[in-house]
Amino acid sequence: MKWLAILILSLTCFVAAKAAAPPAANPGAVEEVCSGKRKEARASWWGFNPADSTAVLQAAINSGAKRLIVENMGAPWITDKLKLASHQEIVFEKGVVVQAKRGVFKEPNASLFSASSKTNITLTGYGATLKMWKQDYDDKTQYQHAEWRHVLCFHSCARVRVTGLTLADSGGDGIYLGVARRGVPCSDVVIRDVTCVNNYRQGISVISARNLLIENCVLKDTWGTAPEAGIDFEPNHESEELTNCVMRNCVSENNRGDAYVLYLRPMRAESKPISVRIENCRSVGCRNSAQFITGNDSDTAGVKGTMDFINCKFESAQRAGIAIGDKPASGARVSFVNCRVINAATNQPATSPISLSSSAKAVEDLGNIRFANCVITDPHNRLPMSYHDMSGGAGLRDLTGTLIVKRGDKTVKHTLTPKLITEWMPHRSFKQITKFATKDVRFEPALPDAKLDAGRRSVARQRELSEWLLWAEAGQQVAFAVLIRPVGKGAPRPAPVTLIAPSGKLIKLKDAQGDGETAYGFQAAETGAHKIVCEPHNWTATVNSTTHRVCIYSTSGSVHFLGTTGEYFFWVPTGTKEFALKVSGDNSGERVKAALCDPDGRAVEEKDSIAEAHQFIAKPKGDSAGEIWSLRLDKPTVGVVEDFHVQLQGIPPVFSHTKESLLKPAR
Repeated sequence: MKWLAILILSLTCFVAAKAAAPPAANPGAVEEVCSGKRKEARASWWGFNPADSTAVLQAAINSGAKRLIVENMGAPWITDKLKLASHQEIVFEKGVVVQAKRGVFKEPNASLFSASSKTNITLTGYGATLKMWKQDYDDKTQYQHAEWRHVLCFHSCARVRVTGLTLADSGGDGIYLGVARRGVPCSDVVIRDVTCVNNYRQGISVISARNLLIENCVLKDTWGTAPEAGIDFEPNHESEELTNCVMRNCVSENNRGDAYVLYLRPMRAESKPISVRIENCRSVGCRNSAQFITGNDSDTAGVKGTMDFINCKFESAQRAGIAIGDKPASGARVSFVNCRVINAATNQPATSPISLSSSAKAVEDLGNIRFANCVITDPHNRLPMSYHDMSGGAGLRDLTGTLIVKRGDKTVKHTLTPKLITEWMPHRSFKQITKFATKDVRFEPALPDAKLDAGRRSVARQRELSEWLLWAEAGQQVAFAVLIRPVGKGAPRPAPVTLIAPSGKLIKLKDAQGDGETAYGFQAAETGAHKIVCEPHNWTATVNSTTHRVCIYSTSGSVHFLGTTGEYFFWVPTGTKEFALKVSGDNSGERVKAALCDPDGRAVEEKDSIAEAHQFIAKPKGDSAGEIWSLRLDKPTVGVVEDFHVQLQGIPPVFSHTKESLLKPAR
C-alpha cells in the first residue's frame, strides 16, 4: 500500500502545481476588450511574467477597459514605470503585490504609477500592496540621489480616487499631487483607507489641490530625506492652491519629520486663499505634531484663508506639539479647536508644547491664531507656549482662546489675553532704521584704482534666491563662475542663472549644474554693475570672477548664509547718520559669532553665539565721502555655524570679500 500512498501524494502535488500555474493569456478576450465589446478586463488576459510584467500591465491599462482587475497570481507583478489612463478603474485583488522591478527606475522622477492631465482614475486595492525599493534608491553607488520616485504620482489630474491600498518603500512619496501646467491643480481627489509606510520623503505630498478628501489613512515610518513628514502640504509656486482640502480620521505616526505640515512660503497674499481642515486626526511619535509656516517678508505678505485643526490628538512629539512660524496677523486664520497636546518634547524641557517663531526676514507681527478649549498634558513645569523671535521686530497679536494645562493632579485654565501673552512672551523691539532704497541706484567701484587679487576667492554660500553685482566696462570680456554646493541629502538640480545688464535687459544663461562649478563668459555691452541672479533651490550658490569685481547683493536687504565665515566689507555712504546690521541664527542650534568693525579694522561691537536676532548699531566715524566698514563672521562658542541671516539697515545691501572688489552707489 506504500506505493499507493506515494501515487496519491504525487497526483496531489501535480494537481496543486497545475492549480498554482498562472492562467494562459487570452487573446480572444483581449480583442473583445480592445474592440469595445467588453468593459471589464482581467490583467492576466495579456499574460503574466513573474520576472517582468511591465508590457503586460501597460497593455492592459492602454486597452480602454473601463474596469481592469489585477489578479492575485501567487507571486508579485514585477514592473517598470506604468502610465495610468483616463476613465478607468483598476481593482487590485486582495493579496496582490505590484513590485517595482529592481535595478531600474534610474531616472530621478521615475514613479511606479503616474498620470499627467488625466481624468476619472480609480485605484482600489483592499489588502493589496504597491511597493518599491527604497533602500536601493538611497544607495549612491547604484542610483543618482533623488526624492521623486513616488509610488503614485498625479500631475493636474481630475476625479481621482485611491482606496484600500498599502503604498510602501518608495524613493519619494507614497502619493504625490502636483501640477503638469501652471494654474491647474489636482481636483476632486479622494484618498481613503490607504496606508503609506516606509516612504523616503513623505507619506503624502500635496503641492496643489482643489476639493481633496483624505480619510481613514495611516501615514507612518517615513524617513530618508527631508521633510520626512507624514503629510506635507507644500505649494511650489504662488499660482498653486490648497482649496477645500479635508483630512479626517487619519493617523500619522513614527515619522522622522513632522506629522502634519503646511509649508506655504511660496504663496503670496495674492494667491488663492487656502481652506484646509484637519479633523479627528492623531499623531504619535513624530518630530513636531502639527507645523504651519507661511511667508512674512516684504515679498511674501502671507497667504489668506483658513486652516482649522478640529478634535485632533497630538501625542509624544519629539519637539513641539504645535509649531507655527512666520504667520502674519494679516494672513490666514489658524484655529485649533478641542485639540489635545500630550507629552510633547519630554526630552527637551526648554521647548514649549506650543512654539511660535518668526524668521529673520519677518516684517509683520505674528497672530490671527485661535486656541479653543485646547488641553495640554505636560509633565514639565514650563510655559505652555513660547515665542522665538529671529526678526527682532515682529511682535504677537490676536492670539485668542483658552489653554487647559494638566500637570500631574493639577489642572489650570488660561484665557489668552494681551496681558498674559506679554507676560509669557515679552516682545523685543529693535530700533527702526529706514531701509536703503535701491531702485534706480547705479553702482560703481568703491576703490576704482585698487588692483584686484583674482586669487582671493569668496567662500560665502548663499541660500534661497542669490544675487551678486559684477562691475564691467563696455567691450570687456568677462569671466565668472557659479559654484553650487549640496545641503543635506537633497538631489542635485540645475540652478537657473540670469544676467541683468545695467540697463535692465535680461540675459538668460545656461543653468548652473548641481554639485559643482559652472563657468560663464560674455562681452559686456554696457558699462556698469551687472546683476547675476541664481536660484540654487535648497542648496547654496557662490559666485567668483577671475577678471572683474563681484559683490554679494540683496534686493530685500537680507542675505541668507550657510556655513560662512570670514570678513565681509560694506559701504557707508556720506550723509548717513546711523546704520545697523541685524544678525540672526536660524534656530536655537544654528548660530554665528559676529563682530562689527570700523574703517580702521577695530571691533566696535562683538556678539558670540547669536541665535535670536541681534542688532549692531553704529554711526560713521567722520563726514568723509563715505566709509568702508566690515562684518567679521566666525564659528560660535555654542551651537554650529550653519544657516544664519544678515540684514543691512540704512546702508546699501552690498557685501564684498575684499575691499578692492567693493561696489558703492554712484555719485
